[in-house]
Amino acid sequence: MRSSRLVSILLLLQTRGRMTAAQLAEELEVSVRTVYRDVEALGAAGVPLYGDAGHAGGYRLLDGWRTRLTGLTTGEAEALFLAGAPGPAADLGLGPVLAAAQLKVRAALPPELRAHADRISGRFHLDAPGWYADGEEAPYLPAVADAVWNSRVLQVRYRRWAEPTDVDRRLEPYGLVLKAGRWYVVAGPGPRTFRVDQILELTAPGEEFTRPDDFDLAAYWAGYQRDFHDRLFSAEALVRLAPGVTLPRATPVGAADAWTLARIPVESADRAVAEFLRLGTDIEVLGPPELRERIARTVAELAERYGNAEPDGGH
Repeated sequence: MRSSRLVSILLLLQTRGRMTAAQLAEELEVSVRTVYRDVEALGAAGVPLYGDAGHAGGYRLLDGWRTRLTGLTTGEAEALFLAGAPGPAADLGLGPVLAAAQLKVRAALPPELRAHADRISGRFHLDAPGWYADGEEAPYLPAVADAVWNSRVLQVRYRRWAEPTDVDRRLEPYGLVLKAGRWYVVAGPGPRTFRVDQILELTAPGEEFTRPDDFDLAAYWAGYQRDFHDRLFSAEALVRLAPGVTLPRATPVGAADAWTLARIPVESADRAVAEFLRLGTDIEVLGPPELRERIARTVAELAERYGNAEPDGGH
């Protein structure tokens, strides 16, 4: 445990530069006293690390000093190569960069860890999009990524669902998110979320913006997903399910005649009708009344349509 923490201190100082004992303690979730002891141990081992006193002080490594990645555990080496997703990197124009980075990391690993990493690369492949994804192209993704990285304003022509569908927007892109094979850009003011593949035109006027210091992309996206699901399943249906039938998100509330009484959150009447009719006679919708009436009407129309032995135009 301690050896792993010592390596973490080295990598933190190597990547972030000067850090105080309090900052290191918070990052590593240990006491400041523990950090003091670890720093002394690193110094005794010959690591060129020194500290400055005062308000702007902290610990830092001697300029130009670097450590090799021999502190990686087997699991960490495997996870590193498993997380290297070539598809998204290629989308961003970083495919060759990712390949070069993995080559350098692989060369720095001890032989036994290198073998484990090669095993992971050969036995696991990440393919994020679903089977029925439309595969929309996002030709402006590299330009959006460049604007995110360099804090540059974008002027875009964007297609949305509501009327008018094609609108002009000024974006201050804070970050990019890949969700289920689809790229989204989170942009100010707001911020708001936009699908990158729905950008029809894009220009970069050369204007820079200041990204809010307190903006946390991961926290924003987690909140965005919560709000999305709250809006998505804003209604609830009461149903009876045949024995052995289960549905995602269903909450059992009782049983009768071997059937299960359950409540199911639904996105909309259209989606609920389509989802429930798929189960045929294995489900009965009890409420709300308008949903039950709509399913009954749909079933009646289907019965009328298929009531004849021959389809229209038959011989």
